[in-house]
Amino acid sequence: MGRKRKSGEGTVRLRKDGRWEGRIVIGYDEKGLPKTKNVLAKTKGECVEKLKTLKESISPPTPSKVRADMPFGEWLNHWYETYSKPSIRPRTQRTYEGYIRLYIKPRLGSIPLNKLTTNDIQQFCAWMKSDDHMGGGSIADSQIRNCYSLCHRALEKARAEHLVPRDPTDGCKLSPVRYEEMKILSREAMQKLLIQAKEENYYELFLLELATGLRLGEIAALQWDDLNLETGELRISKQAGTSGPDVVICEPKQKRQSVP
Repeated sequence: MGRKRKSGEGTVRLRKDGRWEGRIVIGYDEKGLPKTKNVLAKTKGECVEKLKTLKESISPPTPSKVRADMPFGEWLNHWYETYSKPSIRPRTQRTYEGYIRLYIKPRLGSIPLNKLTTNDIQQFCAWMKSDDHMGGGSIADSQIRNCYSLCHRALEKARAEHLVPRDPTDGCKLSPVRYEEMKILSREAMQKLLIQAKEENYYELFLLELATGLRLGEIAALQWDDLNLETGELRISKQAGTSGPDVVICEPKQKRQSVP
């Protein structure tokens, strides 16, 4: 049985044929599904070393020297891999990488970093709002803001590195985000949900969710040690998430101590 490894390390498991297999996510396809590569070895130690070598061989190349006239797409890759990716959660990584691959680089990636203008960014936001992009249909305002934010942070770093005189995202105007009114279940709907959950052996899970409002990842990471039987409180100190085929445990988004 393979042990849990840190996000990005991949997984190592013993196969039925006696060989060790290591597997790592190397990217995602157009549908957001993970693409993987694997290695095989006779021993676990050899497998771990092969997996490490594989990971190093597929790491995205870092520009040998950043330049003011380098394509914005190259600078964006460098900024993301160096300054952003190491500090964000696996799920956020997949979201950001999707924004970069599907929207930002196809539209802005070929423009030289020092030639990128406020108008380019404004036109990019308008393009996302239109039906002309890949897939058609207007993109949500919140996603447009997220793409804008990625550009802004990458260009702020370029300005700090004296690669550009100013951040061209300054001065752009974005549509306000429209928030939908939160919908909650009625008492009758909750009762129906719990009755159905009980028939499918998920009663305790849904009862805990309805009673506490915990995130699914926080519930999935709970262990018996987190339950205080004397006080009836749950300690929330971690949450579960996924990184491709891997399950990873990390700190929760909110620094919760306990819930009654």
